[in-house]
Amino acid sequence: MSDEVIAGYSAAAPGLIARYDAISVEEMFAPVADLLPSAPSRIADIGAGTGRDAAWLASLGHSVTAVEPVAALREAGQTLHPDPGICWVDSRLPDLAALAGDEAGFDLVQLIGVWQHLDDGQRDSAIRRLADLIAPGGRLILSYRHGPASPGRPVHAGTVEHTIDGAAANALTLLRRRAADSVQAVNRAAGVHWTWLVFERV
Repeated sequence: MSDEVIAGYSAAAPGLIARYDAISVEEMFAPVADLLPSAPSRIADIGAGTGRDAAWLASLGHSVTAVEPVAALREAGQTLHPDPGICWVDSRLPDLAALAGDEAGFDLVQLIGVWQHLDDGQRDSAIRRLADLIAPGGRLILSYRHGPASPGRPVHAGTVEHTIDGAAANALTLLRRRAADSVQAVNRAAGVHWTWLVFERV
Protein backbone atom coordinates (compact mmCIF):
# COMPACT_ATOMS: atom_id res chain seq x y z
CA MET A 1 0.00 0.00 0.00
CA SER A 2 1.42 3.35 -1.02
CA ASP A 3 2.56 6.15 1.26
CA GLU A 4 -0.04 8.34 -0.48
CA VAL A 5 -2.89 6.09 0.67
CA ILE A 6 -1.52 5.92 4.22
CA ALA A 7 -1.21 9.72 4.32
CA GLY A 8 -4.73 10.11 2.94
CA TYR A 9 -6.22 7.95 5.67
CA SER A 10 -4.12 9.67 8.31
CA ALA A 11 -5.44 13.07 7.25
CA ALA A 12 -9.04 11.86 7.09
CA ALA A 13 -8.94 9.80 10.31
CA PRO A 14 -10.60 12.38 12.63
CA GLY A 15 -13.70 12.31 10.44
CA LEU A 16 -13.63 8.59 9.76
CA ILE A 17 -13.28 6.99 13.17
CA ALA A 18 -16.84 7.40 14.46
CA ARG A 19 -18.29 6.77 11.00
CA TYR A 20 -16.38 3.53 10.52
CA ASP A 21 -17.06 2.23 13.99
CA ALA A 22 -20.82 2.84 13.63
CA ILE A 23 -21.21 0.52 10.62
CA SER A 24 -23.24 -2.62 11.38
CA VAL A 25 -20.85 -5.55 11.15
CA GLU A 26 -23.70 -8.03 10.73
CA GLU A 27 -25.15 -6.07 7.81
CA MET A 28 -21.79 -5.63 6.14
CA PHE A 29 -20.78 -9.29 6.43
CA ALA A 30 -24.19 -10.60 5.32
CA PRO A 31 -22.93 -11.73 1.87
CA VAL A 32 -20.36 -14.07 3.45
CA ALA A 33 -21.43 -14.58 7.07
CA ASP A 34 -22.18 -18.28 6.59
CA LEU A 35 -18.58 -18.88 5.50
CA LEU A 36 -16.98 -17.39 8.63
CA PRO A 37 -15.47 -19.94 11.05
CA SER A 38 -17.86 -21.19 13.72
CA ALA A 39 -15.28 -22.73 16.07
CA PRO A 40 -12.74 -20.49 17.83
CA SER A 41 -10.12 -19.68 15.20
CA ARG A 42 -7.02 -17.62 14.56
CA ILE A 43 -7.91 -14.68 12.30
CA ALA A 44 -5.88 -11.94 10.63
CA ASP A 45 -7.82 -8.75 9.91
CA ILE A 46 -5.70 -6.89 7.34
CA GLY A 47 -6.47 -3.17 7.26
CA ALA A 48 -8.37 -3.42 10.53
CA GLY A 49 -9.13 0.30 10.74
CA THR A 50 -10.81 1.12 14.05
CA GLY A 51 -11.01 -2.53 15.07
CA ARG A 52 -14.76 -2.72 14.56
CA ASP A 53 -14.63 -6.11 12.84
CA ALA A 54 -11.81 -7.42 15.01
CA ALA A 55 -13.81 -6.66 18.15
CA TRP A 56 -16.87 -8.44 16.75
CA LEU A 57 -14.83 -11.50 15.85
CA ALA A 58 -13.10 -11.51 19.24
CA SER A 59 -16.52 -11.37 20.92
CA LEU A 60 -17.35 -14.63 19.11
CA GLY A 61 -14.33 -16.32 20.70
CA HIS A 62 -11.77 -15.88 17.94
CA SER A 63 -8.17 -14.74 18.40
CA VAL A 64 -7.62 -11.77 16.09
CA THR A 65 -4.44 -10.17 14.79
CA ALA A 66 -5.53 -6.67 13.74
CA VAL A 67 -3.11 -5.30 11.14
CA GLU A 68 -3.40 -1.53 10.57
CA PRO A 69 -0.70 0.72 9.07
CA VAL A 70 -2.43 4.04 9.82
CA ALA A 71 -1.34 5.07 13.31
CA ALA A 72 -4.39 7.24 14.03
CA LEU A 73 -6.80 4.42 13.20
CA ARG A 74 -4.76 1.82 15.04
CA GLU A 75 -4.54 3.96 18.16
CA ALA A 76 -8.28 4.69 18.02
CA GLY A 77 -8.97 0.97 17.72
CA GLN A 78 -6.83 0.15 20.73
CA THR A 79 -8.78 2.72 22.73
CA LEU A 80 -12.25 1.82 21.46
CA HIS A 81 -11.79 -1.95 21.59
CA PRO A 82 -9.37 -2.93 24.38
CA ASP A 83 -10.21 -6.62 23.99
CA PRO A 84 -7.51 -9.09 25.12
CA GLY A 85 -8.50 -11.27 22.16
CA ILE A 86 -7.09 -8.66 19.75
CA CYS A 87 -3.37 -8.23 19.03
CA TRP A 88 -2.61 -5.00 17.15
CA VAL A 89 0.17 -4.92 14.55
CA ASP A 90 1.61 -2.11 12.44
CA SER A 91 2.19 -3.49 8.95
CA ARG A 92 1.01 -3.03 5.37
CA LEU A 93 0.41 -4.89 2.15
CA PRO A 94 1.81 -6.33 0.03
CA ASP A 95 4.65 -7.69 2.19
CA LEU A 96 3.08 -7.68 5.70
CA ALA A 97 6.60 -7.87 7.11
CA ALA A 98 5.42 -7.78 10.73
CA LEU A 99 3.67 -11.13 10.23
CA ALA A 100 6.93 -12.95 9.45
CA GLY A 101 6.76 -16.27 11.25
CA ASP A 102 2.99 -16.58 10.89
CA GLU A 103 3.12 -18.62 7.67
CA ALA A 104 0.20 -21.07 7.42
CA GLY A 105 -0.90 -19.92 10.84
CA PHE A 106 -4.32 -18.35 10.24
CA ASP A 107 -7.66 -20.09 9.81
CA LEU A 108 -9.07 -16.92 8.22
CA VAL A 109 -7.50 -13.87 6.65
CA GLN A 110 -9.82 -11.00 5.76
CA LEU A 111 -9.38 -7.73 3.89
CA ILE A 112 -12.41 -5.46 4.09
CA GLY A 113 -12.21 -2.27 2.00
CA VAL A 114 -8.49 -2.64 1.31
CA TRP A 115 -7.90 -4.40 -2.01
CA GLN A 116 -8.89 -1.40 -4.14
CA HIS A 117 -5.88 0.56 -2.87
CA LEU A 118 -3.41 -1.86 -4.49
CA ASP A 119 -2.52 -1.86 -8.16
CA ASP A 120 -2.41 -5.14 -10.08
CA GLY A 121 1.30 -5.66 -9.47
CA GLN A 122 0.84 -5.16 -5.74
CA ARG A 123 -2.18 -7.48 -5.79
CA ASP A 124 -0.09 -10.21 -7.40
CA SER A 125 2.50 -9.89 -4.64
CA ALA A 126 -0.14 -9.59 -1.93
CA ILE A 127 -2.12 -12.67 -2.95
CA ARG A 128 1.06 -14.77 -2.77
CA ARG A 129 1.79 -13.42 0.70
CA LEU A 130 -1.78 -13.92 1.89
CA ALA A 131 -1.83 -17.50 0.64
CA ASP A 132 1.32 -18.18 2.67
CA LEU A 133 -0.42 -16.98 5.82
CA ILE A 134 -3.48 -19.22 5.52
CA ALA A 135 -3.54 -22.69 7.04
CA PRO A 136 -4.59 -25.59 4.80
CA GLY A 137 -8.39 -25.55 4.72
CA GLY A 138 -8.39 -21.94 5.91
CA ARG A 139 -10.12 -19.12 4.08
CA LEU A 140 -9.52 -15.68 2.62
CA ILE A 141 -12.36 -13.15 2.54
CA LEU A 142 -11.96 -9.87 0.72
CA SER A 143 -14.29 -7.11 -0.40
CA TYR A 144 -13.46 -5.43 -3.70
CA ARG A 145 -14.65 -1.84 -4.08
CA HIS A 146 -15.99 -0.48 -7.37
CA GLY A 147 -16.64 3.20 -7.94
CA PRO A 148 -14.98 6.57 -7.37
CA ALA A 149 -12.17 7.13 -4.91
CA SER A 150 -12.46 9.25 -1.80
CA PRO A 151 -10.29 12.40 -1.75
CA GLY A 152 -6.66 11.62 -0.99
CA ARG A 153 -7.21 7.85 -1.06
CA PRO A 154 -6.62 6.66 -4.64
CA VAL A 155 -8.06 3.37 -5.85
CA HIS A 156 -7.10 1.07 -8.72
CA ALA A 157 -9.95 -0.49 -10.68
CA GLY A 158 -8.45 -3.67 -12.11
CA THR A 159 -10.80 -6.64 -12.55
CA VAL A 160 -12.24 -9.19 -10.18
CA GLU A 161 -11.11 -11.89 -12.61
CA HIS A 162 -7.47 -10.84 -12.15
CA THR A 163 -7.77 -11.45 -8.41
CA ILE A 164 -9.55 -14.79 -8.91
CA ASP A 165 -6.86 -15.94 -11.33
CA GLY A 166 -4.09 -14.82 -8.97
CA ALA A 167 -5.71 -16.68 -6.10
CA ALA A 168 -6.04 -19.86 -8.16
CA ALA A 169 -2.33 -19.66 -9.04
CA ASN A 170 -1.60 -19.70 -5.29
CA ALA A 171 -3.72 -22.70 -4.29
CA LEU A 172 -6.76 -20.64 -3.29
CA THR A 173 -10.06 -22.04 -4.56
CA LEU A 174 -12.99 -19.68 -5.10
CA LEU A 175 -15.95 -20.51 -2.86
CA ARG A 176 -18.09 -17.45 -3.43
CA ARG A 177 -18.38 -14.34 -5.57
CA ARG A 178 -21.23 -12.03 -4.61
CA ALA A 179 -22.15 -8.45 -5.51
CA ALA A 180 -23.39 -6.12 -2.78
CA ASP A 181 -24.40 -2.50 -2.38
CA SER A 182 -22.41 -0.31 -0.02
CA VAL A 183 -23.84 -0.27 3.51
CA GLN A 184 -22.93 3.43 3.79
CA ALA A 185 -25.54 5.77 2.32
CA VAL A 186 -22.94 8.35 1.32
CA ASN A 187 -21.06 5.74 -0.70
CA ARG A 188 -24.21 4.35 -2.31
CA ALA A 189 -25.09 7.86 -3.43
CA ALA A 190 -21.62 8.18 -4.99
CA GLY A 191 -22.07 4.96 -6.95
CA VAL A 192 -19.87 2.73 -4.80
CA HIS A 193 -20.63 -0.99 -4.77
CA TRP A 194 -18.70 -4.13 -3.85
CA THR A 195 -17.81 -7.64 -4.89
CA TRP A 196 -17.23 -10.08 -2.04
CA LEU A 197 -14.85 -12.97 -2.70
CA VAL A 198 -14.20 -16.00 -0.50
CA PHE A 199 -11.38 -18.46 -1.19
CA GLU A 200 -10.26 -21.63 0.54
CA ARG A 201 -6.64 -22.76 0.82
CA VAL A 202 -6.15 -26.17 -0.74
